[in-house]
Amino acid sequence: MTFESELSASPRAGGTRSLRLLYFGMPLGALLLAGDGHEIVYAGISRDDAPGLRRLRRQLGDRVRMRPDPSSPEAVARLAALEPDLVVSWFWTKRLPREVLALGRRGAIGVHPSLLPRHRGADPFFWAIDSGDAETGVTAHLLDERYDTGDILATRTLSIDPSWDAWTLAKKLDRPSLALLREVVAAYARGEPPKPRPQDERAATQAPAPTEDMLEIRWSEPAETIARRIRASAPWPGAFTEIGGETVVILRARPTRDFPRALEPGEAVVRADGTGVVRTGDAALELLAGRREEGDVELDRKALAEAISGSD
Repeated sequence: MTFESELSASPRAGGTRSLRLLYFGMPLGALLLAGDGHEIVYAGISRDDAPGLRRLRRQLGDRVRMRPDPSSPEAVARLAALEPDLVVSWFWTKRLPREVLALGRRGAIGVHPSLLPRHRGADPFFWAIDSGDAETGVTAHLLDERYDTGDILATRTLSIDPSWDAWTLAKKLDRPSLALLREVVAAYARGEPPKPRPQDERAATQAPAPTEDMLEIRWSEPAETIARRIRASAPWPGAFTEIGGETVVILRARPTRDFPRALEPGEAVVRADGTGVVRTGDAALELLAGRREEGDVELDRKALAEAISGSD
């Protein structure tokens, strides 16, 4: 059973009527909501290569718009003429203007891939791993003019496996995110929307995209801190360092106590087992997989060890 068919097989609650939805985001959310019987009167899609786009175009035709700008008075007027019941956002990457949010007769909702108010912003996957969080989740919330600040409607939690990188975490959150989206829209359709509760501003943290400075590995930091940073930024954009005068993105690394104690932080050596290790502030990291930035060449454990040997 595919991801999409598995979700489509979810039981629908009784007493649910169809809603007219003004949708913004990725195609899969629109496809599943349409499969639940809702009418997608407009679908603004955020990515040309998004899974499900061809199928959505077959279903909706010219109701699909690629990366639209709904901010002009003319665009707002066209959307208002569609008389939507609810404005829905699932992985829409831009701020929707207040005039568009106000078009839904029953409101405007979205789902964010973190447990709000923690990790508001563009890259909650990076920050959940980098911060060492034991769990994260998804939050359905009301949409307002600011990013990820609207009242909370419902949440689902997920434990973070210590081996996951940012890409894995993002994929693990897809199912609960889509399931929660469908549940909340169904509740609105039944006339029983979840009771909103304000976010606790004292617990709010921000999750912007990591800067270049953050992604440069500082070997004086603890091994576990560096390992989290590597996982949090993998596979893209990746945490990077310099080996033999070349920039290398480290994709997988593991803390170890098996290293020559004479090494200083940032110094590297190839152990007798053929693994390259780099001294950190408190221990060392085994380099297991990487990518040479020049030419985007993948590097396995052996290639990384050879790069270290060649830099001596």
